[in-house]
Amino acid sequence: MLELRPSCEHCNTALPAQSLEARICSFECTFCATCVELLSNVCPNCGGGFVSRPIRPAHNHKGDNYLGEYPASSQVKYRPVDLAAHALFAAALKQLPVAQR
Repeated sequence: MLELRPSCEHCNTALPAQSLEARICSFECTFCATCVELLSNVCPNCGGGFVSRPIRPAHNHKGDNYLGEYPASSQVKYRPVDLAAHALFAAALKQLPVAQR
């Protein structure tokens, strides 16, 4: 089950389950759209790219597959990125298409 983290790991901006600003990498690292731009679409934890986080339905349309049965996480992972170190890390990676990293 996809973990819907409550905030951006870098700036701690709230990213509720219905947020259109939430971005995730393949390891579910969660950042806001603004920070993904700041990070050049390079995850500081794995080097992968980001995509929009899916929105889990708020209502039970079918089979109990909704927020009421599978709520968003409340565990904050606030780990501000060292931007100078990240710039060095991301320098080569950001030139590559995400599928080739």
